[in-house]
Parts: sequence; C-alpha cells; structure tokens
Amino acid sequence: MSELIRLADVGVDYPISGQKTRKVLEDVNLTIRTGEFVAVCGQTGCGKSTMLRMILGAEKPTHGKVLIDGVELPRPDRNRGYVPQKYSLFPDKTVLGNIAFGPEMEEFGIVGRLSPRYLRRRREIRSEAYRLLAQMGLQESDSTKYPDQLSGGMQQRVAIAQALIMRPKILLMDEAFSALDPGTRTEMQRLIRSIWAGDGTTILFVTHNIAEAVFLANRVVVLGKDSPAGSSRVLLDLEIPEECRTSSGYPRRDELERLTRVIEGAAVGAQPELRLVEFGG
Repeated sequence: MSELIRLADVGVDYPISGQKTRKVLEDVNLTIRTGEFVAVCGQTGCGKSTMLRMILGAEKPTHGKVLIDGVELPRPDRNRGYVPQKYSLFPDKTVLGNIAFGPEMEEFGIVGRLSPRYLRRRREIRSEAYRLLAQMGLQESDSTKYPDQLSGGMQQRVAIAQALIMRPKILLMDEAFSALDPGTRTEMQRLIRSIWAGDGTTILFVTHNIAEAVFLANRVVVLGKDSPAGSSRVLLDLEIPEECRTSSGYPRRDELERLTRVIEGAAVGAQPELRLVEFGG
C-alpha cells in the first residue's frame, strides 16, 4: 500500500488570553497508507479531534507539516469526507436532498442549475444517492423524510452516505457513534466495517471506546502525554494483523481482550515506551 497521509513533526499550540500558549500536540509523526482503517484513541483533551481537523484541512499545524499524497492542502476538499459526532444534516432538506447536496452544488452551484445538462446529471446523482441509501440499510421511502423524522442511527447513516457520495479517498469520523444507543452503535460498527471491506476507503476513526477501536480497525494509534506536564504525542502505534480475527473479520474474543488491555495501558501512560506491538507479543 502506498503512503496517503503523513504527519511530519506536527505540533499545535493554542494561545490562552493572559497566559502562555497551551501545547496540544508536539512532535507527532504518523504515516497512514492507502486502504488502512486507523482508529485514534486517547484520553479527553489529548488532541484526537485536532489531528483529524488538520488532516481534513480545517485547521493548520503550528509546527510541522500535514501531507496528503505528498502535498500540503490549504482547505478541505472532496477527497476528504467528514462525519462528526453531531449529525451534519441540513434540517430543511429531505434525506435524498441531503445526500445529493454535495455533488449537485460542486458541479452546478446555483447558476449552473439553468444549464441543459443539469437535469440529466441530477438524475444520475440522485440514482447514486438511492444506491447509497440502500447500502446504508435505509428504505427508498425514507428518501422523502426530513432529519427530524429520523432516529439518531438513521441520521448518522444519512451523514455517512452524504460523505461517501463524494467518493473521498479518506473518510474522517470523529466520535461518530458515541451518541447512539448500544444496539444501534453495534449496527453502525458492522456497517462501517463492511463498507471499508467492500471498497477499501481509507478511514480514520476517532473514538474513546477502546474495544470499538480494536473491533473496527486494522491499526490503532494512541495519543497522550508521556509526562503530566507534557504535550500529547503518539504513545502507541498498534497493528492488528488478520491472524487475530475470525473468518468474518472481527477479532477473536481472547485477542479483543488482550489488545484492549495493551491499549488501555498505553492510554493512561502505563506503557509509554511502547511504539509498536507485534501480534502475540
């Protein structure tokens, strides 16, 4: 797999009124290859969401570089889809309108809707939106509903479809399932894992839930401080080989428990010396 994302000596400082700047991240070096599913864990305030926003292009590092395909990109683009914790849907648009909004606005804007090509291309975009609707496990009858008529799980399915219709190289998910009830969360975990297995989209998934990280990802990165007064950096970079998974692709129970303990230890600073844990180690 080729390199897709690189964080090189990245640091982030936030100014605090009347005080010194607060260092959130320092000396973060991380490479993510095309097609990887990487979960990012760590305690609250360790910079997980900040790192995701930098990869999205919505925030710039104070020091170092964030490279996508070897290039620094100044702003978000269609190659980086984003699914936040809170549902990112337009309340005045239907489910179908929400999913189709991105490509329709990108290709035509407002004025472009007067062009002869618009109606034909609009039909193509909406056909793709219906396909994604079905892939998300929703019914065609749901396409005419508005967000306030949907459950939390349904809204998040629509938000994922809204990101995927742009065919991004990278899908960034920031605590995307944390507001869901346990049953719906399990359904969504299986859904996103099946999407990744099907099309190989590179996924970065921020979560506080370590078991969820092990369940979903083929690699887990832990951010945290290696001293009480320090800034956050990469404390653990854990590959999860296929040997620890069942034929259905999910971790064996014994490996789930073992790997969860390793990650928990790193997240609380019990094993800050770890950088890579080999399978069976």
